Formats: sequence, structure tokens, C-alpha cells
Amino acid sequence: MSGKPNGPQYEAAPLITSAAMVGGGVLIALVGLAIGGGHLVSATRRWVAEMEVTPSELARLKWAQARAAYVAGASAWQNGSMASVPSAS
Repeated sequence: MSGKPNGPQYEAAPLITSAAMVGGGVLIALVGLAIGGGHLVSATRRWVAEMEVTPSELARLKWAQARAAYVAGASAWQNGSMASVPSAS
């Protein structure tokens, strides 16, 4: 066996520098995400506060409409009643 080690030889300084720069970039990105996320949350809260009908109440109303349409359709199908539909010809 020769005295040469197998595999690549790494220097510590460039690896430490690159790790520090990646860490700094990640920290900057996280701060940017926190600032942007905070702005989105506050803008959404203001938008919801300015609504005449809250989203939960609107969802309840739409659910009631969908349920009424379902019940009417199921009843019409079971009873065999036909709405007056003009023919296509």
C-alpha cells in the first residue's frame, strides 16, 4: 500500500465558509417568510372584519341552499314529477 490516502482531500476553510453562508441565507429567507406571512395574515383579518357576512355564516347559508336543492331534486326524482322543459327540436 502506498502512503497516499484514498478519496478526495477537503480543506476545512471553504466548507466552513459555505456552511456559514448557507445558514445566513436560510436565516434571511425565514425572516422574509415571517414578514410576508404576517402581512398576509393581518390583511386577511382586516378583509374578513370588513365583510358584511362572515365566512362561517356564508358557508352555513350556502350549505342550506345546497341541502334544499338536494332535497328538492331527490323529491322530484322519487315522485316522478317533470318540470316543464321546452323541447330542443
